[in-house]
Amino acid sequence: MLTTAPQAATPAVFEPKKLYLNLFWHMHQPDYRDIVTNQYVLPWTYLHAIKDYTDMAYHLEVNPQAKASFNFVPVLLDQLEDYTEQFKTNVIRDPLLDLLVRKQLEGISTDECRLIVESCFKSHHEKMLSPFPNYQRLLRIFVEAQPSLDDAELYYFSAQYKADLLVWYHLAWTGESVRLNEPLVQKLMAKGCKFTFDDREQLFNLIGTLIANLIPRYRALQDNKQVEISTTPHYHPILPLLLDFKSTKDAMPFAPLPLNAQYPNGRPRAVAHIESAQRTHEARFGVVPKGMWPAEGGVSHTALSLMAEHGVTWAATGQSVLANSLNKSGLSNANKYDYLYKPYKVTDGKQDILCFFRDDSLSDKIGFEYGKMHSSEAVKDFIQTLEHIQQSKTTDNHQVVSVILDGENAWEYYPYNGYYFLSELYAALSIHPDIQMTTFSEIVALTQNTHAKTIDTPVLPQIAAGSWVYGTFSTWIGSAEKNHGWDLLCESKKAYDKVMLNNTLDAKQRAACEQQLAICEGSDWFWWFGDYNSSVSVNSFDKLYRLNLMNLYALLKLPVPEVLNQPISAGGGNPDAGGTMRRGTE
Repeated sequence: MLTTAPQAATPAVFEPKKLYLNLFWHMHQPDYRDIVTNQYVLPWTYLHAIKDYTDMAYHLEVNPQAKASFNFVPVLLDQLEDYTEQFKTNVIRDPLLDLLVRKQLEGISTDECRLIVESCFKSHHEKMLSPFPNYQRLLRIFVEAQPSLDDAELYYFSAQYKADLLVWYHLAWTGESVRLNEPLVQKLMAKGCKFTFDDREQLFNLIGTLIANLIPRYRALQDNKQVEISTTPHYHPILPLLLDFKSTKDAMPFAPLPLNAQYPNGRPRAVAHIESAQRTHEARFGVVPKGMWPAEGGVSHTALSLMAEHGVTWAATGQSVLANSLNKSGLSNANKYDYLYKPYKVTDGKQDILCFFRDDSLSDKIGFEYGKMHSSEAVKDFIQTLEHIQQSKTTDNHQVVSVILDGENAWEYYPYNGYYFLSELYAALSIHPDIQMTTFSEIVALTQNTHAKTIDTPVLPQIAAGSWVYGTFSTWIGSAEKNHGWDLLCESKKAYDKVMLNNTLDAKQRAACEQQLAICEGSDWFWWFGDYNSSVSVNSFDKLYRLNLMNLYALLKLPVPEVLNQPISAGGGNPDAGGTMRRGTE
């Protein structure tokens, strides 16, 4: 079992002339469960758990002088806890996991056979499949059969082939720290083929242990003051759009909007997501979160003020939002070394919130460029870029650089899941004489310390509503397909409001309806609508979104509208070679 005892982190002692670095990793997966069947439709939550979430914790555990911030979306944590309960009760509701530990694979159904052969090559082939000859051989067999893979021919795949494929898929999705520390994984990789049921059962049990240990490991890092953990409104909705569709116009003045002028009664829904996130976060990590990463970095003045009303002291978003906001306020933003590297105060006259802004270039280098470079060269470039930022400032104020990106999707594009890059990065940063790794809340505390040199925190008079993607909401609204998705949601919300007002459901039924509505309000569904994503990915998310809407009507005891049987989007973009789609700047 992978175990690492965290050591005491260096206390936060702020010194003048240092550059303060916020490394912020955002962890997010939408709810992949079908609430009616109680089955998982897609496996990405547990796969990222055993690969990325385990590795991200490990790198800080073995680099005790390093410091970072993590954001966990509550709906992701809900699912991790649900998987843990499945392993405890041995009632598995994820079809791939169930097949991994199925004792007999000879007599499985045609659908189950197809699920195995069509799912178990979904990874980045260059980094996650090609290094393993035995896994490559399984792919060659599949490719030869694929052009005529009808139901009858599925049975030509033997039980042993399916067993080996299931094992290799899960081995490929284990984190590098797991491979280095778990003898079982090393043994299975060395064996290479002809895996037995006992092999599969041991791997299955290891997966359960890795998932069960995740929240405790991150809580230990938090309690050790090595990380700060923030949250997001519970089911990851775009708060500004729940509050006002017209906020779209700040950055896209000519964008068409949904037929419905407003999301019905959106403010109470936004409040519900915020309060649920805070409540569940405290139950899991023992403290109320001080900060909140709004879904997709989506902010508006109204949304930030709403978070401040609920005691949130800091939020963060993208660099383009700041540039648009400065233009909107009539302030100069010609030199990013003067305007970007500091937090801004946003106020409604009653509550204040400090907003940090992402360095897009540095963040995207980690997300998209450094995986193609040798790790030492990538780390050298990152450090030199920070040194250049420090040397280029034109004032005596301390600089705060915020590097914000996802903690999951980038690493499958790195050799060894980013192991060497992250190890070398943390090591180099923790000993650098002029760079201090910190957290957002430590910066907030420093700005409030009247006896210490403070960081400049100017008031930002206006916030141009937008997200960390292009500084707009174009990824979620403003096109025909995305707007149609919103209209379907608005109609279901009207039906929900009517049923709730009529008070025809009991308390348990009302709670189930509210949870299902919250799932439908998540941002991910709208992300995938559009021709820039692959047809395969769009199809799976399109189906799941419409299924969620159908389930809401069913829970409301209302007829399901016929329009929900019609696809919203067809996609058409090119998927990354052999792998899952990468979500833009995430």
